[in-house]
Amino acid sequence: ETIEEYLMDVPQPKSFDVLLTTFDVCRIEKAALRKIRWGYFVMDEAHRIKNDQSSLSQVVRSFTTQRRLLLTGTPLQNNLQELWALLNFLMPSVFTNAKQFDGMLERISQQHEATADHQELKGGRDVITVLHRILRPFMLRR
Repeated sequence: ETIEEYLMDVPQPKSFDVLLTTFDVCRIEKAALRKIRWGYFVMDEAHRIKNDQSSLSQVVRSFTTQRRLLLTGTPLQNNLQELWALLNFLMPSVFTNAKQFDGMLERISQQHEATADHQELKGGRDVITVLHRILRPFMLRR
């Protein structure tokens, strides 16, 4: 039975509170899942949406949700742009601009260059401190 078929038998199919799914189910059942206003959207293996332009990321971003929770053991795999994509998915009204995020990251990278002057080094440390503050409410480490 597909989600679409199941929803036909539910009295109020648009009043679900929680969606706990895998990325495969999201892709296969995207049309049915888009019809529901979700109280929670919980996604395991969330690093699978680290590219905000990927097809899976576009699918899950199209769902109407009140709250979103991402579960992953690897929020940082390759670069900090992937982190921005996850933060943008969680709070698109706060993490709106990838270019601003890039600007902060540029200061971090300047800190590591051999030619960085004292001001660039201080700016890089400041950005790292800011990133720690930003991430604190979003990450639970075991």
